[in-house]
Order: sequence, then C-alpha cells, then structure tokens
Amino acid sequence: MDWLSSLLDMMPVSGRLEIRCLYGAPWRIAYDPSAAGEIPYHVVLEGTAVLKDPAGGPPQHLKAGDILLLPTGAAHILHDGSGAPPAQAQYRAGMNQTISENAGTGDRLDLLCGRFILTPPHGRLMGAYLPARLIVRGVARGRPSATATALGAQLANLVALMRAESDNESLGGQAMLNAFSAALFTLTLRRASESNEAPAGLLALAGHPRLAPALSAMFHKPAHPWTLPELAGLCNMSRATLARHFQERLGHSANDLLLDIRMTLASNELKNPARSTAAVSEMVGYQSEAAFQRAFKQHMGMSPAQWRRAAAATG
Repeated sequence: MDWLSSLLDMMPVSGRLEIRCLYGAPWRIAYDPSAAGEIPYHVVLEGTAVLKDPAGGPPQHLKAGDILLLPTGAAHILHDGSGAPPAQAQYRAGMNQTISENAGTGDRLDLLCGRFILTPPHGRLMGAYLPARLIVRGVARGRPSATATALGAQLANLVALMRAESDNESLGGQAMLNAFSAALFTLTLRRASESNEAPAGLLALAGHPRLAPALSAMFHKPAHPWTLPELAGLCNMSRATLARHFQERLGHSANDLLLDIRMTLASNELKNPARSTAAVSEMVGYQSEAAFQRAFKQHMGMSPAQWRRAAAATG
C-alpha cells in the first residue's frame, strides 16, 4: 500500500455530517474545542466565510469549494467578515442532518459541517503530524499540475455528491453522507499532499518526491531496524540532508516518526487478547520485551497491560 493507505489502515477514520448552515449575512459561528479524537470539518458550498484564529493569527478567507479541517480539534470561529452583530440562528431537524438557518438578508452562505472520528490514541498522533488548521482550496492557486487538477476534480465531484444527498434527504441518506465524509478525509489529505502549498507536517514530507522511499519504507516495514544512513541511501541523499528535510518539513526526526508508527501498530495489536505482549513487541521491531514495555509506557503514558485493560473497558 502507499503511505496514506498504510496510515489510514493503522488509524481508521469514520466521518459524520452533522449540520448544514444556510445563512444570510451577518452571521457568526463559534466552536468550542472538540473531544479527543474528533476533527471538525467545514465545506463551503456557496458564498464566503472568514476563519478567525482564537490565538490571534491572521484570518483565513474561505470561498465556495474550499474545505477546512481542524486536526487538533481547536476552538475556532467562522463569520461573514462584516463585523455586524449576527442574526439569530434557528435549528430544525432534517431527515439526515440538522439544518441551521437565520434571518440575515445579506450575502448567502451554504456550509456543510461535520467531524471525522478516530479511536484512541490515533487522534493525538494525527494531530501531531497535521497542521492545526488545514485548508484545501477548491480552486488551486498558481498553475496546478495535471495531477493537482485531476485531484481537484475528484474532490469537487465528491462534494457535489454530498450536497445532492443533503438536498434529497432520501432513505439511507445519513449512512451515505457519513460514508462520503470518511472518503472526504482521505481525498482532502491526498489533495493537500499534492499541493504546492502543503503545510508543514506529514503532508509536506509526502509531497517531496525524493523523500518518498524513506516514508514508504517506514510505513511498510516498521519492524525493520532502520538507521538514518539506510533511509538516506534509499533516497539517494546524505544522512545530514535527509535529517534536515525531515526536521524542516515534518517538524520531527525520522526516528520520531518511526517510533510513532511502531507504537500505533502496537496499540492496535494489544487490543487483541490473543496476541501476547512478547508477540506484539517482536512485530513492531523490539527484540527485548522489556525494552518494548519501557518504550510503550514512555510513549503512551501507561504500560501495555494497562492499555489492554483500558481498551477492553471502552471496547
């Protein structure tokens, strides 16, 4: 499998479309921090929106076709940009989602809002390798490559399907919308990784063709005792150059990423009561069970046995 398929195989993501906002300006929506393992998303179908950064960063302007993800589940505010007091929103239950409307008479907004859901501890790990705010543009800036153009068309087609299903409110529509939401996560990450504006993190690393062999190797053979010189050799570059690219683009070292991959696989395997800790240890590249237990506890904040019990209690 490619690296993104491998990642999502380790960290399955489900999706849920929750609210469709049909507003006239002035309007404003404030979101509290999401629960652990939840990634809010917004899809602008029509109109424009302004994303306010609660931390004081510059606002981001969203247009029709743009998709916003908040991988860390951070609090955020969307508004129309006028600064006027927002019109009161009313909510009504649709067949497959909640509809939110207001009495604003200004420029119209049509917005799909939902969330992606990951099982513990995958939300924390995903948040560590994706930006706090990920915006994928419906219309690529500059001169997009043929691949980027094709991906943009795929994403636009998926959004069109979501919009049509939301409009129809047919039998089984909620299941369809949730399935489309899960596909939206994968396609959004694919599109972002191919963009010339890929943000720092895993997407920026994946968008660097020369680093692809190292990334694929770690995902496909995580138990192998990879060394930096060995990974650098796969990429036909020096050890120092590889280390610099990882730190600049990913914000973490290659060893950090490999450890996260191994611990993610281990946390999944430990949920299986038939799989011994020793077997899991060997599967993720540890010759010593004691060394694995130390690494797991340091990384996860609990021992493998405690993780098993916690996973069984919540499963």
